[in-house]
Amino acid sequence: MARTPSHMIPLGTPAPDFELRDVISGNLFRLHQDPAPVGTVVMFICNHCPFVRYVQPEMVRITREYLAKGIRFLAISANDALQYPEDGPEHMREVAAELGYEFPYLYDETQQVALAFEAACTPDFFVYDRELKLVYRGQLDDARPGNDRPQDGKDMRAALNALLEDQPVSPLQKPSLGCNIKWKMEKTV
Repeated sequence: MARTPSHMIPLGTPAPDFELRDVISGNLFRLHQDPAPVGTVVMFICNHCPFVRYVQPEMVRITREYLAKGIRFLAISANDALQYPEDGPEHMREVAAELGYEFPYLYDETQQVALAFEAACTPDFFVYDRELKLVYRGQLDDARPGNDRPQDGKDMRAALNALLEDQPVSPLQKPSLGCNIKWKMEKTV
């Protein structure tokens, strides 16, 4: 289990626009088509990563809680499905149904979206304000497989609460930690 930290790209960076297919609905999703009234959370996840599996219960709790408050969530899997078939669209649909994802689960087959976001690991979280400017990037909380820290989503919750209260998000942010994105062989990242 490789431990790869997320890249801490500059706050204020605009969200790259993209169009990907949602494996749950089959519909195309375009980020800039319909901005959320308060903010948007982009989550790079996959099915096989033990770090993602570990945080999934809290991730799902947070999405349910904050969707109702006007925060938009979407998840993207960019792993090479030829090398990691469990991360391909069919299995993504199964996991989404099993865990009750209430947000689009998008497949980035070309990995161009992950590259545009400078995503490095799974899970990797990016929070944008209503203008789709980056206000948070980093971890859900301090919980990791094998440590005794609570799965409470405190870091993500603090950022989302600041957005909801129209307050600045603290710039003191910790990188996420997880498995590296499984890049296709022709990519050198």
